[in-house]
Formats: sequence, structure tokens, C-alpha cells
Amino acid sequence: MDTLPDTTDHRLPAWLGRARIGIGLAQGALLYLLYTALQNTSWPATVPLLFAPLVMLGVLLPIVLSSALGHLPRRTLARWCGAAAVAIALLTMYDIWRRLGGTEMLRPTPSSALWVCLAVGCFIAHALVLAGARERRRVASYATYFEVAWTLGLQVAFSGLFVGTAWLVLQLGASLFDLIRLDFLSQAMRKAWFFIPVTTFAFASALHLTDVKPAIVRGIRNLLHVLLSWTLPVLTLLVGGFLASLPFTGLEPLWATRSAAGMLLSAAATFVVLINAAYQDGSERPARVIAVSARVASLLLAPLTLLAAYALALRVLDHGWSTDRVIAAACLLVAACYAGGYAAAALRRGWLPTLAGVNIAAAFTVTGVLALLLSPPGDPGRIAVASQLARLDAGKIPLRQLDLAYLWHHGARYGRAALARVESNTTGADAAWLRTELARLRQPDLDAGPGTGVIRLADQLRVWPAGAVLPAGFVQTEWRNAQQWGRLPRCMRSQNAACDAFVLDLGGDARPEVVVVGADGDGGAVLRQTARGAWELAASLPVMLGDCTPLFDAMRAGRLRAAPPVLADLEIDGRRIPLQDDTGHLNCTAPSVERSD
Repeated sequence: MDTLPDTTDHRLPAWLGRARIGIGLAQGALLYLLYTALQNTSWPATVPLLFAPLVMLGVLLPIVLSSALGHLPRRTLARWCGAAAVAIALLTMYDIWRRLGGTEMLRPTPSSALWVCLAVGCFIAHALVLAGARERRRVASYATYFEVAWTLGLQVAFSGLFVGTAWLVLQLGASLFDLIRLDFLSQAMRKAWFFIPVTTFAFASALHLTDVKPAIVRGIRNLLHVLLSWTLPVLTLLVGGFLASLPFTGLEPLWATRSAAGMLLSAAATFVVLINAAYQDGSERPARVIAVSARVASLLLAPLTLLAAYALALRVLDHGWSTDRVIAAACLLVAACYAGGYAAAALRRGWLPTLAGVNIAAAFTVTGVLALLLSPPGDPGRIAVASQLARLDAGKIPLRQLDLAYLWHHGARYGRAALARVESNTTGADAAWLRTELARLRQPDLDAGPGTGVIRLADQLRVWPAGAVLPAGFVQTEWRNAQQWGRLPRCMRSQNAACDAFVLDLGGDARPEVVVVGADGDGGAVLRQTARGAWELAASLPVMLGDCTPLFDAMRAGRLRAAPPVLADLEIDGRRIPLQDDTGHLNCTAPSVERSD
């Protein structure tokens, strides 16, 4: 008879530890083989639609299996792991398929967005399955969901902490052996056959140890809830003060940041976590100040969500949908579920009586939204491409203002197919320009020289003013060897990124500098040529400059010049000490220039 193991007293079977360690070692062996295939460009790494699902399954499925062992009956375990494997494989195959279709060679690994979404989705779905199996019901009680989800989250967190601690200990041991010129351990730690299985073994061991010692996990959980719940009054006071200030300051400073929706959604998400830390399973009412703060915070979620929705709507009306805005809209949908449900709970008498039902419904909503984002109907890239092409067809933007690089790289298969259709339907002078621009995008990302790794910078820079030419030697510079390489815009550090470059003399020495500005909060840099002819980083620009439409349009129109510093630098004992400008946030307004978009 297939019965559920008795885990209420946490007397787990003796074989469970050996099974979990075996799963961890098998996971390490599989990941090592996949890593070797990727490094050697051998099968199955030569088949992206096969390799990427194997990688994702090799990372996520063993963790799900180890966590479920001893807590699910055999049939339920088989059905859940089978369903999870099918979902992971199909969504990963779609992720690879949508990125195939370009002329460049695709690295056969899942995208970072897929890693994040699948990890979160698997965690929520796994907690729902474990809780339902514990009560032998499709929908369990909220107390069980609360217990399972928080315990599972802490298990994963402490397993990761244990892995990091284990590697610190190994590193210390290797350093001690290095002192006596025995480097066998330090050499082994650099080898994939060592560090991959050791990592998976340590994680599996920690997962088991946290499972057989539930009292420790429960104690840490309770302490964490207490600490988090006492930060809720502080955040409630701060957010309340922020909202109360808006009638006096107006909304324009908020919109000028160009990141209002993200900040407001972050505040809403923090509220949800802190409210739940105070509410816990709803069985006990906390201290009065925390209870009042939780009720007020539940009401403040609604205006935060409405402001975020308004900020996103303004950006969409001005610029159409982008992948980031589609993801923000999905987050808004989830935030609206929480905001509406929590406000209704706060307006009822008692200790937020309907909050438990809202949390259960929101958990199912989040899993559905994640699955939608990772599948064709809700693919952010597909939606963004359709939106930008619709704006072009409606005459809201001319062809030459269409961000071809964005559609090519972020629109993936859909963007490249759309650009091919636009190319076939374009005639006249625009046709020649479009063919030239698309030819640049279709070129290989790296120079043909073997092992040079030099980025085709000339193809990733739009030079201003119109007709200007980059100074000699600029695009040939190997920026990866620069001392402050990490401060350069992304287009100078990697492929598939575009920037705007402005050529002007900032030093007054007849040698022009190049100001490179990236988009999407990528910042900018001022590059100058030394007396020996080498190029170097001279200064950095505000991070959000590329997202400030009025200022960026003014730069492209040529309304920029060199200006003397407000404060002179200091000179101490013959050494020049530059002053940093700390006057505040970038003012993204241009009163004398009307917005062109």
C-alpha cells in the first residue's frame, strides 16, 4: 500500500541520508560530464535543444527529489518529479529555441532569466505539493503551507551557507599546505572533477542535516520572524511619510527618475514579506504596535501598486512595450493580487482574518505568471517586438528611430524575423540605410583573429555628432586590459550591446575625448588619449544618464559642450586630488528642450 511517510515527528528512515548523498554525488557526476562536453564542444553540447534541458534538469531536479524523499509517498513522488521534469525540459527547450535563429553561434546554456524564474517556480510548486501531501488534500491549510514554505526556504538558504563554509575551510586547508609547498589541494580545487561533485555533495548533506534537525530550523525561523516583524513599523512609517509627501512635491520628481515603477514594486514586495513575518500562521496576534503596523501596511500596498501601475503606463504610452516593461507588468499583476487581498483583510475586524486565503491564491498566481512569462503567449520578447513594430506601422516613430539593436538582441527569434519583414517591405533611401545597419548586426560579434577576443566596438557605437569619426586607435584598443575595466559601459566589455559615442574636446588640448553612454542604467564613461597615444578611462558618468530622455536627446542634437568645474581640484604636496560631485541625484529635466518622444 502506497502510504505517506510519517514526518510529523521527523523520525525519518535510516536509508534517507545515504539516498540523498547518493543523489548529490550522481548530480555532481552528471554536471561534470556536461561541463566537460561544453568545454570540449562535444556532444551533447553541440545540440543546444538537448544540452540546455539536461543542464537545467541536472541542477534543479536532484534538489527537488532529495527534498521530497521521505516526505512524499512513492506514487506522488514519481508523479511530481515526472511533471517537474517535463515542465523544466519544455520551458528550457523553448528558451533555447527562441534564441536560435541568428547567424551567430548560440552558447547552449539557459538564459539567466530562465534560471531565476524556474528556481522560484520550482520552490513555490514544491512547497505546495509537500503541504498538500502532508494533509492528503489538494489544497492544504494555511498553517501547513506556512510551515512547509518557510522551512524549505531556510533549508535551501542554510544549505547554500554550508556549501560556502565548506569551500572556505577547503581554501584555508589548501593555503596551509601551500605554505609547505604542497599544492595538491589547491590544484585539485581548480579542477572540475573536484569542485563540482564536492559542491553537490556538500549541498545534499546540508539538506539532509537540516531535515533531521527541524527544531534548529524552527528556532531560527522564529527568531527571523521576530526580527523582521519589528522592522515593519519602521517601513510603515517611512512609506506612509513618502505617500503623504506626494501631494506637496507632486509626481514629476518621481517620474523623472525613470525607475519609479521598480522602486515602488520593491517597496510593495518588502511590505509583503514583513507583513507575513508578523502574521506567521495567523494563530497568534503579535504585539499591538506590530499588529497596527501590519494593518496599516496592508492598506498602503494599494497606493504603492497604483503608483507603480501609473508609472509603467506612462512609459508604455511614451515608448511602447519592452521586455523589462512586460516583466514589470507581470509583477504588477501579482502585486495587485496582494494589494487587493491585503486591503480587504485589513478592513475586516480581527487579526487580518482573510490574509491566509490571499497568500494561498497568490502562490498559485505567481506560479501561473512565471509559466506564462516563460512560454510563447507571455514571452516578453515577443510582446516587445510586436509593440515596437505596431508603433512603427502606426507612424508614431520613423524607421530610423526604431532601435534595431534592441530588437535584434532582446527580441531574439521574434525580433530578427520582424526585422527581416521590415527589410523586405522597405524601399527608397531608408532601404539602403536599413540594409547597412542590419549587415552590421549580422556580423560575427568577435574579430576573426584566433583567441584575440577583441570586440567589434565600431559596430556597437553610434557616433555623434552626425558625420563625426572616432579618433584613430580608439576602436582598436583592447579595453579588456584596462585597469578599471569594470567601470566601462557594457558595450565596451561584451558583445551584443550598443552605446552612443560623442566626440568632443573636454581637455582643451586639441585632442578630442570620447564620451560613451549606455542605455538601461548602464552608465557612461569619458575616455581620453594619453601623451603616448594610449586610451584610458578619465571619468564616469551618472548611471541613469542613458535613460534620461530629455538630456539624451539634447546630447544627440549637439547641445553639449565642455564646462569648467564648479569646484577646482585640490593639490596636496604637488599631487592632484580630484573632488567627487555629491550634489545629489541626476536631474533628468531639460526645461529649454521639449521632449521629442
